[in-house]
Amino acid sequence: MFSRARRIAIPLAGLMALGLTAGTVSSAAASTATGTTSTTARSDVISRNAATPAEQAVQFWTPDRVKRATDHDDGVDVSTRGVKGSNDTPDGPPGSVPPIGGEKSGKTKKSKQVNLPNTVGRVFFTLPKTDPRNPKNWRYCSASSVQGKYRNLVATSAHCVYDTKKNTFYDNWVFIPSYWDGDTAWTGKAPYGIYAAKTFNAHDDFVVKEDYDYDYAFVNVYNGIKVNWEKSGNRWRWTVKNVGRLGDNVGGQGFTWNRSTKLNVFSFGYPAGEHPDGDKPFTGRTMKWCYGKTKAMPEAKKYNLQEHIGVKCSFTAGASGGPLLYNYKSASRTGYLVGVNSVAWDTDGNDRYDHISSPYFNGDTYKVYKAAANRWTGNMPR
Repeated sequence: MFSRARRIAIPLAGLMALGLTAGTVSSAAASTATGTTSTTARSDVISRNAATPAEQAVQFWTPDRVKRATDHDDGVDVSTRGVKGSNDTPDGPPGSVPPIGGEKSGKTKKSKQVNLPNTVGRVFFTLPKTDPRNPKNWRYCSASSVQGKYRNLVATSAHCVYDTKKNTFYDNWVFIPSYWDGDTAWTGKAPYGIYAAKTFNAHDDFVVKEDYDYDYAFVNVYNGIKVNWEKSGNRWRWTVKNVGRLGDNVGGQGFTWNRSTKLNVFSFGYPAGEHPDGDKPFTGRTMKWCYGKTKAMPEAKKYNLQEHIGVKCSFTAGASGGPLLYNYKSASRTGYLVGVNSVAWDTDGNDRYDHISSPYFNGDTYKVYKAAANRWTGNMPR
């Protein structure tokens, strides 16, 4: 048991972490399996082709594999006892981009219920440079559709797209919005389709320095497809139908930066991991939510973390990448992305996670978002 004076922080998905410096890093999922790399000389944005073609990624995630994917908890923790508070402050004036559907009017009808957002879902991927047939390499995080010029953008944690130990992006990366029940994910319970990654966009302080103050990423996805899976013996057969752009199907949350560290927010995600005491209250098969007012979190040196905001919440591993939404309206199921679930905290030393935190979204975050929000994808190559 940890002492009551000890503060513990752990990446919610338990992934190896991302890090990047004042620039933006992008990695494009290739349409061929050659694994070749191309670099675009565009100021601070780098594009690299990954080894996994989009069609291969979608085909990989059969219902059996979806059911067995784990929350990727590697058990890392850190003591924050006696450390100074964080330094999260605006680096410029606040700004915002409205959610899809909210471009012309910010007025929505009020709802007494917390209607879960269609934009939120699970992302699935495999560890790079490993045997993808081995179930221990099948992982998942949470994520959300967010507004972008081409309605093809997914927001998540950087450690849900990049492996800093192997210095490469994850393979077989797909997003399933409104995911529900891993037993039958492709037979009516992924109603909005499956979206394969084309381009990963992250801050190079995460990729290079493993700095969790930059633990956010924006992923451009191809147009979605619906898959009909049929099992014959030990083999799966599939038929597909193009369903168009992600934002047209589920909408997209707004985006905001340089806001107060004290905001009322909803956090959404798919927690599944254990608390430090071994209790496992969540399954990861359905979306969960927390609500509260954010506050500045302490420094956590192990993650080079100094600028996080946190909210009281008992989420465990698996919720990483899920959105923190400010000014969320249940009637429209939209709000403004002001953070992503990054780290789980045990602040009172009772071996139970009681807070989740996100990097503070500032002008650097906006630069990464803006680069991603203007990338076109189109139909998945086949």
